[in-house]
Amino acid sequence: MENKITKLFNIKYPVIQGGMIWVSGWRLASAVSNAGGLGLIGAGSMYPEVLREHIQKCKKATHKPFGVNVPMLYPDIEKIMDILIEEDVKIVFTSAGNPKTWTSFLKEKKIIVVHVVSSVKFALKAALAGVDAVVCEGFEAGGHNGREETTTFTLIPMVKEQVKIPVIAAGGIGSGRGMLAAMVLGADGVQIGSRFAATEESSAHENFKQTIVNVKDGDTHVTLKELAPVRLVKNKFYNDVQELYSKKPSLQQLKELLGRARAKKGMFEGDLEEGELEIGQIAGLIHEIKPAKEVLDSIIKEFNEVKTLVNSF
Repeated sequence: MENKITKLFNIKYPVIQGGMIWVSGWRLASAVSNAGGLGLIGAGSMYPEVLREHIQKCKKATHKPFGVNVPMLYPDIEKIMDILIEEDVKIVFTSAGNPKTWTSFLKEKKIIVVHVVSSVKFALKAALAGVDAVVCEGFEAGGHNGREETTTFTLIPMVKEQVKIPVIAAGGIGSGRGMLAAMVLGADGVQIGSRFAATEESSAHENFKQTIVNVKDGDTHVTLKELAPVRLVKNKFYNDVQELYSKKPSLQQLKELLGRARAKKGMFEGDLEEGELEIGQIAGLIHEIKPAKEVLDSIIKEFNEVKTLVNSF
């Protein structure tokens, strides 16, 4: 299945596993890479030396390409960038920040750079900054979302119309059918997060994985838009946020309720009441926890089957 994305990353399938906080450690990244996709280590929840350890373990677990996702709002971003260079990481996905800040630095080191965007405006800025590709993430996605509230299947063709670099679709994709639909609309590849969060190799807590399996349509919602929009499973913490909203809270009151390490508490430590449980709307189609290879194999199998069916019309 050779195309712009498989050539860019030197991978078998144009499928990237999202670099999610508290979920995407070296086990998941190496498993996806070994299966023919591109695994990403999620640096956003790692101290610099923890990231270094995950990179080193990933190198031992796979000889295939893998990358690191780096939210640029990370407080120790300079240390993270130094580690990426020292550990000879070949592929970096940046997010949550201005692509101009680090793209030139990384490109000078011969690193492939991809930036995550939520709008045509930011896709154009990323292209001008010199990135090799963009991930266009729609509002269906779990975790932190763009403020534009644009859905994946409207965002992809609009971005594709405006940029010449490869476009990777993300948000609401967790099956071969979803992958084919995204590529029909112009995507060159897909990034899948939620479906890989519910795998055996995911570093998420088992309580959180089971919650993903139990999620139905309507069970997630984007909230805390005044701070940073985030899609969460509705639980006690979510309900506490909504109750506070009914009192017309100040920004400081919202910050105080959020506190620190809510995502770690929910996704990594398994506190289903007080933690942030970040997952995408596609969780409604996730019904079991399987090895990452089985997940990727089933996505590609379904993609090929549906593609053949469509071509027969």
